[in-house]
Amino acid sequence: MTGVSDKPLLQVLGGHRPQKTPMWMMRQAGRHLPEYLELRGRAKDFLDFCYTPSLASEATLQPIRRYGMDGAILFADILLILDAMGLDVRFEKGIGPIVQQIEKAADLTQTPAVKAADRLSPVYETVRRVRAELPDETTLIGFAGSPWTVGLYAIEGRGKTDKSTAKRWAYEQPDELAGTLDALVEATAHYLAAQVEAGAEALMLFDSWAEGLPDDVFQTIIIEPTRKLVDRVRTLGVAVPVIGFPRGAGVMAPLYFEKTGVTGLGLDTAVSPGFINEKLAKAVPVQGHLDPLLLIAGGPKLDQRVDELLEAYSGRPHIFNLGHGVMPETPIPHVEQVVARVRAWDKA
Repeated sequence: MTGVSDKPLLQVLGGHRPQKTPMWMMRQAGRHLPEYLELRGRAKDFLDFCYTPSLASEATLQPIRRYGMDGAILFADILLILDAMGLDVRFEKGIGPIVQQIEKAADLTQTPAVKAADRLSPVYETVRRVRAELPDETTLIGFAGSPWTVGLYAIEGRGKTDKSTAKRWAYEQPDELAGTLDALVEATAHYLAAQVEAGAEALMLFDSWAEGLPDDVFQTIIIEPTRKLVDRVRTLGVAVPVIGFPRGAGVMAPLYFEKTGVTGLGLDTAVSPGFINEKLAKAVPVQGHLDPLLLIAGGPKLDQRVDELLEAYSGRPHIFNLGHGVMPETPIPHVEQVVARVRAWDKA
């Protein structure tokens, strides 16, 4: 077909339904793989791992070699942009990321957006290395955190909180929150554009903390900043498809797709296929939403759910994925079970 990519994942994001259902899994590169754990041990810390192209590119490629996934997600972290913007970011074992807290939007504008993006040049080198080694049929996905989720870390100082401080900014300091999100939009747009220039063929926006927001607040701090980010990326000349993943959006997910300008919609574990099929036009590409805990459990229920999701989305462009990331305790045979099930479905 003229003008249609020969890569199944890009075909889906172009609105087509290829014979092969493309699949990949969020956090497919990571702690459930022994080869990843060996690789991780070579870096002095997690930031060093992300900033070392030889290590980050190998981590990106490991699940492609093992599972034959159709999408390779760049190995990096959503908080690298805050590090590049001048905040102190570190990862502590057993605790997670610790971020220098901001008190006002101006704390994020000390470093010009273009300069911040330039500081992430090791990431772009990782993209170039991965793209050069990927199989021809595999799509390289670049990514960033969406403005609200990244901004939340900067406001809260860490992720494992009730997030009330950041949420209160929406009511008590709306101008400061808007300025914070705008600063993140500009820096992230340049970061994503540079990933595409280096070889990323699709982009994904992770809004991991989109849950639990009233509908009016959701529109203000999730939908509007994401729309600005997608628009800004486009003005920078980026034409590749963008998958938006507003985890926990629930009934707001269709509006998110309609208003933000993303190409495809990532689905978490809570929203049902029936709801999505009712509320989203059949031409809209979707990705998700197998439960990572079911992936750990395995067995006949895993096969059954894989079949249910494949059947539910057989009438629309669909990328098979999880509703959140692969967990460290996930057995490798269970991932292989899902891969085999999806491939068998394609042949049926």
